[in-house]
Amino acid sequence: MKSSTRLPLVLFGAFDRHNFGDLLFPHLMTALLPGRAFEFAGLVGRDLQAFGGHKVKALGAWDDERPVQLIHVGGELLTCTVWQAAVMLLEPAAAAAAVARYDDDPVAAADWAARQLGTRRAIPYVVGREGIAGSGRLVFNAVGGVEWKAVPASAREAAMTALGQADWVSVRDHLTQAALRAEGLDFPLCPDPAVMAAECFDERIAAQQQGEVKDLLEAFPQGYLACQFGADFGDSATLDGLAQGLSRVAAGTGLGLVLYRAGAAPWHDDAGLYEILQQRLPHGMARIFQSLNVWDICALIAASRGAVGSSLHGRIVALAYGLPRASLIPPQQGVRPVKTTAFAETWEPDAIPRSVTVDDIERAVMLALAVPADVFRENAAHLREHYLQSQAQWTGLLVS
Repeated sequence: MKSSTRLPLVLFGAFDRHNFGDLLFPHLMTALLPGRAFEFAGLVGRDLQAFGGHKVKALGAWDDERPVQLIHVGGELLTCTVWQAAVMLLEPAAAAAAVARYDDDPVAAADWAARQLGTRRAIPYVVGREGIAGSGRLVFNAVGGVEWKAVPASAREAAMTALGQADWVSVRDHLTQAALRAEGLDFPLCPDPAVMAAECFDERIAAQQQGEVKDLLEAFPQGYLACQFGADFGDSATLDGLAQGLSRVAAGTGLGLVLYRAGAAPWHDDAGLYEILQQRLPHGMARIFQSLNVWDICALIAASRGAVGSSLHGRIVALAYGLPRASLIPPQQGVRPVKTTAFAETWEPDAIPRSVTVDDIERAVMLALAVPADVFRENAAHLREHYLQSQAQWTGLLVS
């Protein structure tokens, strides 16, 4: 590891793949903890600097020189299984092949995934004291796990052991908090660190409003909505519902529609579906945003009149900028909890729409656009204050 007068903080999370929020987390940590030395660790070694991310080292590559200060930076880490993690770290064609081969055999799938990642941890982004040296510091910062009850019991036990060994744990929503409390683990709430995006990076994000973003502002002089949806919205009926709802919003407001991807990893967003949706919308109403750079995505949202989509961090960056937002529930979600809903229920006023099905998209977006601007500003300021108070508690535990 790098030599430093201060012990490096090893930031650990799912920023070894392309996902908007995960790519943003280490930037936020480095900005919020000035004067520190950092290492960036994931499950595999990757260089995502071309997308505005980081050069990431595999956590297992440290071997005997284990980190002494390991910070789980955030995200839905508590319920990401070894199978899910392994597939999302593949290229799309390889991911499809793995799913075709193993999806009907959970035991073989988990064994294959463990070999792929070089770890037997059933919840691989959750590391306990075995992953750090000596009496080092172990922190879980605003982590999520809304589908905790769906995780196999043995995996929950392993994750609970790691959480119980930590020097500090905070969770980002009331569903995760309640699920862990039922297991005998009581942790405080902390909003997702992305609520600090505007506070930390407003100047950088404003400077990024060139190129594609500038062209969009010129193309849509009344403004635009930043729109996103995952690959699970890809059936024909759902795409029809999106087209109908969004076209009515655009016609009623004069706003353009900009379709952006919040993640290019497997099981995230599918560029081909955006092209299909654009074809189903009136000519000139929508444009597809091509960039996958994390700063370009931030700039796109910050310059918008509001955000609608299934991405939690698309919603949270809109929150950080005091913008209207509404979230979409995937069509096959059923009764399973939704992390966007859980976050909004925990941290946002009732006046701001939460998560809705595609059939309700027009009503939700119009309601969001009608919310007074001061409601959004006050909510963002409150969450910034809450986040900083929480972070101050665990940074006081770090070793100099």
